[in-house]
Amino acid sequence: MALSLKARKRLSILVLLVGLPIYIILAVGIVAMFDRPPMWLELGLYIVLGFLWMLPLRKLFLGVARAEQEGDDEG
Repeated sequence: MALSLKARKRLSILVLLVGLPIYIILAVGIVAMFDRPPMWLELGLYIVLGFLWMLPLRKLFLGVARAEQEGDDEG
């Protein structure tokens, strides 16, 4: 089932305002469970975790951006 542009916009805002902070808290908690790694490794972990959250949601965000560029704004 395809979502309308308005629904995709709302869902993307919900993901950014609610889901992303929850993911950040979980990522910091997971890294904190272990002994503190060297600074370069910790930075690398946060960079990797920073990109992992968006991979499953890539189509959602790209769909909203493309629709806005094409001028198909419904709302």
